[in-house]
Amino acid sequence: MNIDAELVDLVRDALIVTMKISLPILAAGVVVGLFISIIQSITSIQEQTLTFVPKILAMLAVAVLLIPWIVQRLMEFTAQMFTHW
Repeated sequence: MNIDAELVDLVRDALIVTMKISLPILAAGVVVGLFISIIQSITSIQEQTLTFVPKILAMLAVAVLLIPWIVQRLMEFTAQMFTHW
């Protein structure tokens, strides 16, 4: 395997780990945003800033709850990088 193919594999693996880590946090933001949008549609309150704070709080809460899992994924990726080179 040449250096170019190894670098492509490394970047691909890094992007996959990034997506795996960010997916639950982004999903929490989408779910809370959808819920707030439904509430706004029902109550006819169309304030744009109303969705910002709950989404940020939900995403922060999910990130804090998943810190051990995130650290574990990053440690696995780092170990894989060092054993690969």
